Amino acid sequence: MKILVVDDHALVREGLCQVLKGLDKDADDVVEVLEAPHCARAFELADQHPDLDLVLLDHHLPDLNGLEALQIFGKQHPELPIIMLSGSVNPAIMRQVMARGAAAFLTKSGLSHELLAVVRLVLDGGIYSPPEMASPAGLPGGSIGTANSSSLQMTPRQEEVLFLLLEGHANKDISRTLQVSEETVKNHVTGIFKYFGVQTRIKVVVAATQQGYTRPVSSS
Repeated sequence: MKILVVDDHALVREGLCQVLKGLDKDADDVVEVLEAPHCARAFELADQHPDLDLVLLDHHLPDLNGLEALQIFGKQHPELPIIMLSGSVNPAIMRQVMARGAAAFLTKSGLSHELLAVVRLVLDGGIYSPPEMASPAGLPGGSIGTANSSSLQMTPRQEEVLFLLLEGHANKDISRTLQVSEETVKNHVTGIFKYFGVQTRIKVVVAATQQGYTRPVSSS
């Protein structure tokens, strides 16, 4: 497993590398962490290592800001999941980051076990946005996908799957929760993609929240 850490502070990179080594006990292979102090080096490493599994990307970098870097990663390596790290807890920034295609947004004030939990979720195909993120009504830009409700309708089961997607659950978690096979979940997810006119889980989240679907509020 290969993970790229992009941050201009050496101590932060070193700390993240140590935390990510905690994945070794869950991984089938050794976790290799690559480091980049700026975006230019990050793009080089991504090109040199097509087997990268994940990128942890700082929001504030010396050569490009995180949003610009996220957009470039999305064009050059569209299947590569990105976790954005930031010292900011500004909901507007969080919404921008998620709307640009990040798989997760984490604040640097979080704890190491929280980081590992989100990394595992994203590696398993899930999506995470922080509870501090406000109502998605203010997401920038136009609608990512347009549902054609006259020809397509979501079934009640697909809506159940959708809400679990919005909570960031991976397919295997959804199959356990709903007590159906993982193949059935994949079929429901495909139907949800068609409904919203998108091709990725991240864009489903953006399109669904823009159209009024929201994550259930946690009781904690």
